[in-house]
Amino acid sequence: MKSQNRVRRGTRDLLALQANGATSRVLNLSLVATRNGRDPEHRLQPFFLNRTLNTCILLKHRVRADERYVFEGAAPTTATKLILPFANSDLTLGARSVFVGQRGWRDLLRDLCDDTADIHRDLRMLAVIERLPSLDPFLLREQLKRHGFDVARCYFAISPGDAERMQAFVRGEISKLIELAFGSSAGAGTARLVEILLSTDVDERLEPLRATLGLEGEAYKEGVFSWKGFLYYKWVIADLWSRLDGVVAEMRAMRVLGGRNANDDRRYIEEAQQRLQAAIAQHRREAVETLQVYDRAFQDLTVKGRPVAFREFLVQAPGMFMTLGERIGAISHIASFWRYRFPSPTGEPVFADEFAEILQDFEASLGVGPATAAPPAKP
Repeated sequence: MKSQNRVRRGTRDLLALQANGATSRVLNLSLVATRNGRDPEHRLQPFFLNRTLNTCILLKHRVRADERYVFEGAAPTTATKLILPFANSDLTLGARSVFVGQRGWRDLLRDLCDDTADIHRDLRMLAVIERLPSLDPFLLREQLKRHGFDVARCYFAISPGDAERMQAFVRGEISKLIELAFGSSAGAGTARLVEILLSTDVDERLEPLRATLGLEGEAYKEGVFSWKGFLYYKWVIADLWSRLDGVVAEMRAMRVLGGRNANDDRRYIEEAQQRLQAAIAQHRREAVETLQVYDRAFQDLTVKGRPVAFREFLVQAPGMFMTLGERIGAISHIASFWRYRFPSPTGEPVFADEFAEILQDFEASLGVGPATAAPPAKP
């Protein structure tokens, strides 16, 4: 019975990932193939060259206690997980999975994917992806480009669940531009125009927008992608900041219980909390400063009527995605894991050694803390 329950739970998890997975956490190549299989770009510039891999589900996954044994040495806190469905058309049939970095993961993938020469390139790409803090499509695309991987645009869409949640936010953000491009008559169709903008296609119904921006061809497609990136980051941050304030307050008020080497752990915890608070504030300032560059350029267009400034910003925007995506990804990791581990805002007590490990993970995520900051090894 337990085995059947695990199978049912696994199936439910797969279906939930397909429907509601967050953009920064899930890249569903199976869904991309279903939606864009007839697109020449999808065929000519696949994400993975291996056909089996190119219909997998990529997931930034929190490694559970019962999964750590598959890694050599200390297991990472978060790993890139590849889920390979038995049948892409029916996820209820289940799937196989492999972590990037687990013991023998390359050989496992070769066996699961019927080893071909193509898989060598795909393994190199997976090593690049593993180093990223998230699967945020704008950060991912920029990083892959930097490493020479040329991949079709359709792989860097905002997930259906996030796109639906973003609708109202984006509608408020770009209402002035839609009125400028389409005239006051566009009001009734604003929701539909936002839906088109957030899709992967550069729809001909956005032609007035292209004319307003003064962009042509490939430059227009790249410009729209960059614009979506900043709208996505603004939406993520608007939600993240409110959650982050609560996490920082709960972290400082956490009730820490004693344990083996409790005094050493408590000393580390006190110092790490101060470093983390400063680092989170610094990451937050830097993300806000980058987004203010977008806000000023957008105001030049919508208030001052200067499309050239906004057009130039869009052309330069992808270079900002690496820093912005890494900052937001690191902070988002802290907020999401904290709520996963401590679901009640009132806070449950935690043993000093576990709390020290959590803070050590957070420091590593933010890239702060001296080399001696880690809590002492337990005998």
